[in-house]
Amino acid sequence: MSQFKSDFLNILSTRGFIHQISDTEALDAAAAAGTISGYIGFDATAPSLHAGSLVQIMMLRWMQKTGHRPIALMGGGTTKIGDPSFKDESRKLLNDAQIAANLEGIKQVFAKFLSFGEGATDARMVNNADWLDRLNYIEFLRDYGVHFTINRMLSFDSVKLRLDREQPLTFLEFNYMILQAYDFLELSRREACVLQMGGSDQWGNIVNGIELGRRCDQKQLFALTTPLLTTSSGAKMGKTMSGAVWLNPDMLSPYDYWQYWRNSEDADVGRFLKLYTELPMDEIARLAALGGSEINDAKKVLATEATAMLHGRETAEQAAETSRRAFEEGQSAAGLPTIALDLAGGTGVLQACVAAGFASSNGEARRSIQGGAIRINDVAVADDKLRLTGDMLSADGTIKLSMGKKKHVLIRPS
Repeated sequence: MSQFKSDFLNILSTRGFIHQISDTEALDAAAAAGTISGYIGFDATAPSLHAGSLVQIMMLRWMQKTGHRPIALMGGGTTKIGDPSFKDESRKLLNDAQIAANLEGIKQVFAKFLSFGEGATDARMVNNADWLDRLNYIEFLRDYGVHFTINRMLSFDSVKLRLDREQPLTFLEFNYMILQAYDFLELSRREACVLQMGGSDQWGNIVNGIELGRRCDQKQLFALTTPLLTTSSGAKMGKTMSGAVWLNPDMLSPYDYWQYWRNSEDADVGRFLKLYTELPMDEIARLAALGGSEINDAKKVLATEATAMLHGRETAEQAAETSRRAFEEGQSAAGLPTIALDLAGGTGVLQACVAAGFASSNGEARRSIQGGAIRINDVAVADDKLRLTGDMLSADGTIKLSMGKKKHVLIRPS
């Protein structure tokens, strides 16, 4: 028997997206009765979103697939302040040109997951700068400041954490939760939006918006949050030793993206298949139950399905084949990530490892060599003073640099 009346909440619940809902029965009834609109906000703090944002994007996708209208809110206005939630220090403030450039970068991802248009269930993309940039400060404080108490704002975990750690919380950042609440009110008025979704760290901010909608317009609005996701070993989603797992292909190649999912921990495979793919639940259960070395087959399915969602099926299958050739046949493959280095003058193997993203420093690269992890053209490197030169080029004009069994880069002459 289904837990919910609506397909929307049933799917989110079954696949592990739900942490909290403000009024479960009322939201479920509204979603079962007809089309509703819901939004998630994305601040433009970088030129690309990373894999940590995928859960939110997938919720918008499932919202659309179950007959509702998703709204992707671009934070052109709120990025100027920066969300202080659960941060130990203030974000670096960006200027208008940087924010505009970042917005252009992150917008391209959404077209991969959502269908935009003017229909009842077509996705919408809006920018909160459209209303926040035009606010009159005195009027805003008079009309909306009266609905927020300092006592309540200080009670939210996101604020208490910063204060408990004796880290400064600027008045600028303190305003963020008021502006996010106002976003919800504006979207309720402009887009008939009744639902805001986000990570569990956003619960207090979203509840503020619900309360503002009730006080100002006597409307019932809803909150739905997801668990804050980490890997089984406690690592933050979307981060690796070598940096963020970016969603834009100009910042992370489809092959490296495929490898990120292929390298998932065994214990995460079932959960990630539910969250990051659209495979049927019975197929996910079958794959998650695989044991021993067979779990690697499930990881390859996860990698291919997740990559297909973002980069397309053909690109995903090319990445899978490139990986198979590189790992199973020991071949240099054209689809591997490629970097250009000075081979005429010779480049040290330590510097090459850093340039390839295998290490963050020469010292770290040296330790990898001492551990036998670094190979050139599939031959282990013993000398950390080795220099890469043109006479090491293979028939295809590259040098294959590897770390362990899973990381490979092709080096071409610059």
